[in-house]
Amino acid sequence: MIVRVPRLDLQPVTDPSDERLADYVSLTDVALRSKHEPAKGLYIAESSTVLGRALAAGHRPRSVLLAPRWVPDLERMVEGLDADWDAPVYVAEEPVLEAITGFHVHRGALASMHRPLLAPIADVLAGARRVAVLEDVVDHTNVGAAFRSAAALGVDAVLVTPRCADPLYRRSVRVSMGTVFQVPWTRIEAWPSGIDDLRAAGFVTAALALSDDSITLDELVADPPERLALVLGAEGHGLKAQTIAACDRVVRIPMAGGVDSLNVAAAAAVAFWATRVGAVARP
Repeated sequence: MIVRVPRLDLQPVTDPSDERLADYVSLTDVALRSKHEPAKGLYIAESSTVLGRALAAGHRPRSVLLAPRWVPDLERMVEGLDADWDAPVYVAEEPVLEAITGFHVHRGALASMHRPLLAPIADVLAGARRVAVLEDVVDHTNVGAAFRSAAALGVDAVLVTPRCADPLYRRSVRVSMGTVFQVPWTRIEAWPSGIDDLRAAGFVTAALALSDDSITLDELVADPPERLALVLGAEGHGLKAQTIAACDRVVRIPMAGGVDSLNVAAAAAVAFWATRVGAVARP
């Protein structure tokens, strides 16, 4: 039985075709990429953990859809908010949730969230000492994993290039465990010419790639710049040749076993850990 509590507008749902649920109907990643999120300025937060982090970051829900057993979690989140809660909460059993969305809902909770405006690059870089740039990383899982590593290992900000997958797509958000809301990020629209803007802001740009003139990650850490931008490339082909040429340094991760490269998310985690503040002496 659903019990109405103060501040939550709980609305039971039993019909998957209920018109109130249009934001959630058949939300495959293909549907999200092609029309749903860009057209309405929304993104989908999946799981109570992700929703909690989105709310803590000040993001506004349009509505919430969850299973009855997750209502107490939402109540606790709402009680911790400073702002009033005015979004409807649709409550449905888990088989109905799956019929609505077209997939198994992780931890029984979804929220349709208003997409926030991206911050100017200057605001994102202000005060940052170490940032990551994701060039054309098109796999949403890799983007989410890179953000999770960035949050865990103290990266100050993330920049994504125009062709990079959207960090706020459902799969990226879920894989990141909501850390896309913790790490400041924005798109760097001019790329690779944007490397000049990073340099003007005082950053040394380090391209993670294989080249004859590359240095090892150990060498970079032994003499770290005051402000460092780690540039990571797309799956398969890696960074563009013009990007590598434009960066200040080319850095490789030493490897054994006949392996010459790592998945971009794994490479990001290694580079973030090695260059974390406090792990190396600063000038």
